[in-house]
Amino acid sequence: MVSISAETPEQTEERLRRVIAQADVLVQNGVWCFEESPTDQPPVLTSDTLAVVRDDQSWSRLVPLTQAHEDVEHFGIFSFHFPAELDNSGFVGWLASQLKVRLGTGVFVICGSNRARGGIYDYWGCPIHLLDEVIAVVKELRAS
Repeated sequence: MVSISAETPEQTEERLRRVIAQADVLVQNGVWCFEESPTDQPPVLTSDTLAVVRDDQSWSRLVPLTQAHEDVEHFGIFSFHFPAELDNSGFVGWLASQLKVRLGTGVFVICGSNRARGGIYDYWGCPIHLLDEVIAVVKELRAS
């Protein structure tokens, strides 16, 4: 469920630090990329497909980088699963801002839902060469 709350910026910061500390974090192995196809050619879903999204012109499938992919951006991927009882509203903007300020990087986020595991989960992507630094920031925020 998407939570609606009224809180001060300090209360939001405190709540989101609790959220990141209690979330399950998983770093995906390898290098990842987006594989694109026209809207009239939906991608085949395989066991290594993490996400599929589309706009009005193309499908975009998040998959491990292989030799077949040329001239695509290379990403590191990590994910968060949140406990059901926690209000994680604002988490994406908060963590994305932390990473932008600390490391200068933008990120992409793809969200899904798994009610058996608490509800909303996020896959995060960052430039592969910054993945270790991004995870260090995540670990620091989880410890504080």
